[in-house]
Amino acid sequence: MPALAALSAPIEKRSLNNVAADQLRQVIVTGAVAPGVRLTEVALAVRMNLSRGTIRAALQRLVTEGLVVQRPYAGWEVASLTSRDAWELYTLRGAFEALAARLAAENMDTTKRRTLMEAFERLNDAANFNDPKAITDADLSLHKTIVSLSGHRRLADQYALVEYQVRMYIASTNARLPKRQQVVQEHEGLVFAVASGNGDEAERLAREHSVRAGNDLVTHLKRQERERLSTLETTSA
Repeated sequence: MPALAALSAPIEKRSLNNVAADQLRQVIVTGAVAPGVRLTEVALAVRMNLSRGTIRAALQRLVTEGLVVQRPYAGWEVASLTSRDAWELYTLRGAFEALAARLAAENMDTTKRRTLMEAFERLNDAANFNDPKAITDADLSLHKTIVSLSGHRRLADQYALVEYQVRMYIASTNARLPKRQQVVQEHEGLVFAVASGNGDEAERLAREHSVRAGNDLVTHLKRQERERLSTLETTSA
């Protein structure tokens, strides 16, 4: 039918936007492109063999995910994690994940317990291989598993909106751990509280986990920001 054939073009265009956004997202969240790096539509279009319009749509999508910033008259750049960003993310995570942990614990059964322990085992395996990207992926996957096991659909939907920002945050906090295996120890109590069905303990540990790592990262970023400001003031003096 002519009407159905007419729909094929916009569907394909939207697919290209998604493909471009997926590729750009991957290099950003893995750290292959550093925070603050400027992104130009022309260079990306040539590199990815896509139109500037497709690239622009992909970048706009990443803006909504908090991974890219559009600067007036300056174009696009990879978002940097500021102390304010870290504070907002860890307080938001604390609220989301504490509720998710309580609900997951209260609704625990044999099948859900197996799913949770498999996610925890993947984190342990990644830590043993000392692979930072795999550790970050497994860390985020464990938290997403707990959110999913909560059975709270709207909570899961809201968590998904900040998922990629949370991944950047997790990568930053894990990078500050003295030993990679410590990431497993950081989650062990939480996982077993959820698995055992202890809602009060699961909620408490989820909140404490978020606050402890968040405060450390915020303090670190504030120190960096003060040092940069001091350098700028010295240079301009």
